[in-house]
Amino acid sequence: MKDLEGKAVLVVNTATKCGLAPQFDGLEALHQKYKDRGLVVLGFPCNQFMGQEPETNDTVEETCRLNHGVTFQLTEKIRVNGPGTHPVFKYLKSKLGGIFGDRLKWNFTKFLIRPNGEPYKRYAPVTKPEDIEKDIKRVLKLRD
Repeated sequence: MKDLEGKAVLVVNTATKCGLAPQFDGLEALHQKYKDRGLVVLGFPCNQFMGQEPETNDTVEETCRLNHGVTFQLTEKIRVNGPGTHPVFKYLKSKLGGIFGDRLKWNFTKFLIRPNGEPYKRYAPVTKPEDIEKDIKRVLKLRD
């Protein structure tokens, strides 16, 4: 996490077989556009929603690269709800509750974190990555 100090971070729980998987393309576009300006996109593969992440830790990265051109960082598969919830998601959910309180509704829930480490905003799974761009510019203090 030391590498993320001073960077805005977009955290997303992902799944390659989800109907929202085309969002990988938009997430990659944000990564390419803002990676040199202080944004880090982090994908956290998760199989908790109808088994939509059947890939293994060894194959998920390659699948995302081949199918969506993903070059942003992906972690190992994690849990985002219930026992064994990854600490990053425990923290983010405690700071930015949603309609479902401390639970994530579905794959591709997104959290934007300011460069100072403060959670800024939570986005619904259906929120398209391009719709987050104005907030990314705001937390990075960029002008058009």
